Amino acid sequence: MKRLFSLAMALALLLALAACGSSASGKSNDIYAENGYAEARIGDLVHSYFMNFTVNSAYTTADYHGHTAPEGMKVLVVEMTIQNTFSESLPMYDDDFQGQWTASSDTDEFAWPITEGEGGGDLDTVAEEQLPAEYELAVNETRTGALVFDVPADEKDFSISHLELFDDDSEGDTFFVFFTAEER
Repeated sequence: MKRLFSLAMALALLLALAACGSSASGKSNDIYAENGYAEARIGDLVHSYFMNFTVNSAYTTADYHGHTAPEGMKVLVVEMTIQNTFSESLPMYDDDFQGQWTASSDTDEFAWPITEGEGGGDLDTVAEEQLPAEYELAVNETRTGALVFDVPADEKDFSISHLELFDDDSEGDTFFVFFTAEER
């Protein structure tokens, strides 16, 4: 009888520990820069000087609401949530974030969102959920939307990077959110 009770207690403890582990793994990590640099993953809450942001999901596709990538490329769609944690309204630009990859070919290793036209002009968004080229976040306002990039067709591992830039043209911390994009 003692042995059966001990076995039951061990099983109960094992189940309790497993339950604790599964709830903890569903929680995002809070990421802060150390020595000017930070790395995060999808779902992590990244804390920068002006804002918090999270990359919620990412996928690649041949077509995004009628936008098709140039030959040899595909479309990377990254859904993000951004919250203004600064003490005043923030002018935001979709190119505050850059898509990057490790180039396995002779291509560039980064891309600006597709709303950044040739020569720096702004293009229209192609979908309602897409973040515009320029917008403003009020104090404590949160906005979720998609950033869309044209990326090399043979890449699958990416990062979204953000560099803090200040009014005096000085640079702050650099943040990278690394992920493997799902094919759709």
